[in-house]
Amino acid sequence: MDLISKHNIVHRYEKRSLLIAINCVAGLAIFFFGYDQGMMGSVNVSIDYGVYRMKFGDVELHDGANQVTVQNSTLQGGIVAVYYLGTLVGCLVGGWIGEKVGRIKVMALGAIWGVVGASLQTSAMNAPWMICARLVNGIGTGMLNVIVPVWATETASHTSRGQFVAIEFTLNIFGVVVAYWLGFGCSFVNDGFSPFVWRFPIAFQIIPLLFLFAIVWFFPESPRWLVKVGREAEARYILGRLRGEDEYGLAEAEFQDIVNVAELEKKSGKVNSYFHMFWDFMPKSLGGGTSGKLHIGRRVQLVVWLQILQEWIGIAGVTIYANDIFSQAGYSVFKSRWIAGINDIFYMFSTLIAVFTLDRLGRRVSLYWGNVVMGIAMFLSGGFSALAQKNLDNESKRAAYGAAGAAFTFVFTAGFGATWLTIPWLYPAEIFPLQVRAKGNAWGVVGWSVGNGWT
Repeated sequence: MDLISKHNIVHRYEKRSLLIAINCVAGLAIFFFGYDQGMMGSVNVSIDYGVYRMKFGDVELHDGANQVTVQNSTLQGGIVAVYYLGTLVGCLVGGWIGEKVGRIKVMALGAIWGVVGASLQTSAMNAPWMICARLVNGIGTGMLNVIVPVWATETASHTSRGQFVAIEFTLNIFGVVVAYWLGFGCSFVNDGFSPFVWRFPIAFQIIPLLFLFAIVWFFPESPRWLVKVGREAEARYILGRLRGEDEYGLAEAEFQDIVNVAELEKKSGKVNSYFHMFWDFMPKSLGGGTSGKLHIGRRVQLVVWLQILQEWIGIAGVTIYANDIFSQAGYSVFKSRWIAGINDIFYMFSTLIAVFTLDRLGRRVSLYWGNVVMGIAMFLSGGFSALAQKNLDNESKRAAYGAAGAAFTFVFTAGFGATWLTIPWLYPAEIFPLQVRAKGNAWGVVGWSVGNGWT
């Protein structure tokens, strides 16, 4: 295939080995996504960062350890939240560009944009600087968030799509784990007063981003996007390699299905702007219903609210403020920090449950049982933590209630990792027509950004 670079790995690998290579790259991008989220948990407790640079708190001695006592929670929360404004902008821009130039180029753009944002954060000297840097970094993350799941699902077969995406999100939580323990280790440098405590963890994310930018050019484009833009010869070849030369008949049948669906979608939906996709939910008398039987507006509402509900569940609060949660359960500052780290590891392994359940139980059943487990666990965690606070003068009761509260926090994060973590990212790529798939996934990231910023 002369139209595809001879250095592209599609010429060397096929079938499962090619899919694994693609998902390793997708996993690298999602690792960065998880690392970037988990990083601020340790950065916020850095004395140099919170007291001397951002100036939202004071340093106090508590349980024999120096720690930041927040005096301006609005500033601290604003620095965290502005990142999600950036992801909102980045996902809309990335979705639009992804429909024009393809998935690979948007991944490269998001990676290099993230490098710029991470560099600005690493060098920040004050709060305004950090706010601008977080905004820039969020834009790059938004581009990757919107395009990577689409690329991964468009190359995977329908029978293994859920499994591969679940594995990728195990790497997402691995990024959270690495961010937490790296920050925990750095917190001991110069008793927590050194700028290294927060600058190094921020700078560390540049490494996977540069690696992603360097290698993504050697990977195949989405065959579905290639069909959409009329590059059918390339699409047929890539699809044949993905499914294997010994399965040529199945690959050709899938290719013809993609071509037929693309033609049908061109006839069914004429207006594909973000505004028309959103407004399509409204009655025809108000200008809606432009997509006809495709019901694009209904799909937009589904993915937006699925992502918002994912964040309203409370996982971001548990991840970012885990130290405070375990402190309220009666543990010391040091013990709260390492228990929070163990919780992240438990969270990561819980995502492997989805590898075996998503394609067997389906999306809705997985969401249902996840809701039940998390609801019970959150109720019991809050109740036992409150009892621990009421029994501070009784060490045995405080320890027992605190341990129970911590245990159910572990159950909550495990329930989320096994169900709600993955499905809202997988769902958009499965329900949107090819013509607007990247933009459809962008609406999902909009919901995720709104949900995170809100919480």
